[in-house]
Amino acid sequence: MSKPIVAIVGRPNVGKSTLFNALAGERISIVQDTPGVTRDRIYADAEWLNYTFTLIDTGGIEPDSKDIILSQMREQAQIAMDTADVILFLTDVRQGLVDADAKVADLLRRSQKPVVLVVNKVDNFQKFEADVFEFYNLGIGDPVPISAAGKLGLGDMLEKVAAYFPDSAEEDEEDGRPKVAIVGKPNVGKSSIINKLTGENRVIVSDVAGTTRDAIDTEIRYNGKEYVFIDTAGLRRKSKIKEEIERYSIIRAVTAVERADAVILVIDAAEGVTEQDAKIAGIAHERGKGIIIAVNKWDAIEKDNKTVKQHTDRIREVLSFMSYAEILFISAKTGQRLSKLFEMIDMVIENNSMRIGTGVLNEIITEAVAMHEPPSDKGRRLKIFYATQAAVKPPTFVLFVNDKKLMHFSYTRYLENCIRETFGFRGTSLKFIIRERKGDS
Repeated sequence: MSKPIVAIVGRPNVGKSTLFNALAGERISIVQDTPGVTRDRIYADAEWLNYTFTLIDTGGIEPDSKDIILSQMREQAQIAMDTADVILFLTDVRQGLVDADAKVADLLRRSQKPVVLVVNKVDNFQKFEADVFEFYNLGIGDPVPISAAGKLGLGDMLEKVAAYFPDSAEEDEEDGRPKVAIVGKPNVGKSSIINKLTGENRVIVSDVAGTTRDAIDTEIRYNGKEYVFIDTAGLRRKSKIKEEIERYSIIRAVTAVERADAVILVIDAAEGVTEQDAKIAGIAHERGKGIIIAVNKWDAIEKDNKTVKQHTDRIREVLSFMSYAEILFISAKTGQRLSKLFEMIDMVIENNSMRIGTGVLNEIITEAVAMHEPPSDKGRRLKIFYATQAAVKPPTFVLFVNDKKLMHFSYTRYLENCIRETFGFRGTSLKFIIRERKGDS
């Protein structure tokens, strides 16, 4: 079930980052980042009451010129309208209502997307009450007064946000077709792949990075089975600022990956795997999706008998945190190996949903422990009492042990490898939860 997407839009210095951090808590600064992936402070998973949602900060670089600020806010608003389920439109009670707010409000109102108007920096509700009323003039509903810095009024704001969350459980039941997100940097050939698979130019293809405007769902039938491909959009127009292109491509990737069962990360064969690819791959890895790495433009590479191995080794090195991912060398231009994509999609989705019986799982763990003794510290050795699979998508295993501190990362990885040797689980990450059993030594 995909989490709703909530995007924050607003002028510079209205407190977007402060609100983002207040809602995301410390989750984004905890050192639990995937090895090899730089965590951008662009998106985070947030929780409130029984709701979990993905929070996105759309604000990029914020120049001084008022004209540029307005055009940039329009860009932010467009990103939010394209990707979010709910938009948080943040304003500043101390600066008051300004022209840029009114113009962006007009855009948001026409989008038909749910918008929650938030007036920030209201440290004293009685003192600023009259100033908050001014924001009714925007015509997009009741303004919600908050103080992001003081964490005041956030509950009232989130109550309004949660009221707009779609009932994704019902949607998921209705649509059982495999959903596949095609992600990657701009101009690696994502749209070309979809065009080749459909046999028609459904998506605009151009050499200008970021010419695809919206995230587009394309239905493709192969061997009697229907798939939904989610193409991640680029920018509305070519941006001169590299960081903005990167930021927005990551935002679009987050929203597409959230909805998908399997993710195809497209890499340009000529350029090779990059740090930006690792960031985008990390999004899919953290969300436990089935993953295929498609190396596109393979027809343009001069090859010898070592070329595939060299490319594979380099991908495994840069994306070392997801050694389980499947790799396929393709060409959207010639159609080379594109039909094999469907076979891989079916396989990784199946593996991502695979369950192992408790008895068999414990047999594997017992055998693994006998082959390689668990770690010890100061005379106290790790004991694994019991293992069970608690969930799928991704397959999640709970291990009950005598002392969590003794379970080193390397030993968890060893147990993961033993499980993979027996069951494969190709193309999907495995998640391990370590629990202490009280009263056991």
